[in-house]
Amino acid sequence: MQIDIKTSSVQQIRQTFSHVARRLGADKPASRYQEATLELQPENNFHYRPLWEPGFALYDKGRTAIVMDDWYAFKDPRQYYYGTYTIARARQQDAMEKNIEFITRRRLLSDLPDDAKARIAALMVPLRHVEWAANTNNCYVTGYGWGTAITQATMFHAMDRLGIAQYLSRIGLLLDGNSGTSLLEGKEHWLNDPKWQGLRRVAEDMMVVKDWFETYVAQNVVFDGLLYPLVYRHIDQRLSREYGAALGMLNEFASTWFDETSRWVDATLKTAASESAENAVLLGQWSAKWRARVLDALQPLALEALGADEADAVLRDISQAFDARMQKQGVPLAAEQGEQTTQETQHG
Repeated sequence: MQIDIKTSSVQQIRQTFSHVARRLGADKPASRYQEATLELQPENNFHYRPLWEPGFALYDKGRTAIVMDDWYAFKDPRQYYYGTYTIARARQQDAMEKNIEFITRRRLLSDLPDDAKARIAALMVPLRHVEWAANTNNCYVTGYGWGTAITQATMFHAMDRLGIAQYLSRIGLLLDGNSGTSLLEGKEHWLNDPKWQGLRRVAEDMMVVKDWFETYVAQNVVFDGLLYPLVYRHIDQRLSREYGAALGMLNEFASTWFDETSRWVDATLKTAASESAENAVLLGQWSAKWRARVLDALQPLALEALGADEADAVLRDISQAFDARMQKQGVPLAAEQGEQTTQETQHG
């Protein structure tokens, strides 16, 4: 008896969904990221205009002064859609849980002197309120932004901020033996401590910006672009030198997260700026306005954590690195505002 094994190939009739094929071409296979991103923004058949803002449609390109010929020109270099995003964060969560277990088992924070625990808590725990504000601002961008290429990424970003807030809360609980006193004291610092009031004012002012793309720039580009290098590089390094590496292990997610998400933030900024000179000028104006305010607000925190001499040098380095980052993305910062902020940082 002879058995002949034959193979046959099946030719796909369609390479992807029709709405994606209309953009990419019918014969071109699409990636999962493209299928989860392209042409998903609702544009037609809205039943009514928002009663609270009847001048706009429910989803309206006119809600921002930024003008794009194609809102799907924005791309996330991480290629995050729901599946890849959740897989990546789950792996990072596992790593962080191991760090927390290691620190808890060896009592690396709980056995520190009381003054050391109080200092770490006073500098780190109030930042959980900063992260809550960032979550709120990214939810606003998600709700009112136009184009899935932006809004799905800002929703992921919003949920990341809740995760970072929870890690900051766990730092406080590790310091106070799960009593919760560090969290209550952190809230009191955020509401009443003079060194936090500048940051609190900026965070609250961002919440009432109407233009969603300005909110994106103020929060994700400027505020994070200046605060994260200060806190998760310079202040983290100073506290780790003084009290051991435990805090650095607990801040590992926030530190690596900033480097990862900066790729997406920069890509979005560069795409908008390259669309037109008008976009680039507007982005530069927004960046310069919020840059001045954030640097001024960060100075009391930097002085408290680093001391006067080091604080001035660090803020100057951070502002120069930020300016170079903006220039690389094609965003011209207003020179006079940049010079004024540098002087304030040096002589504040």
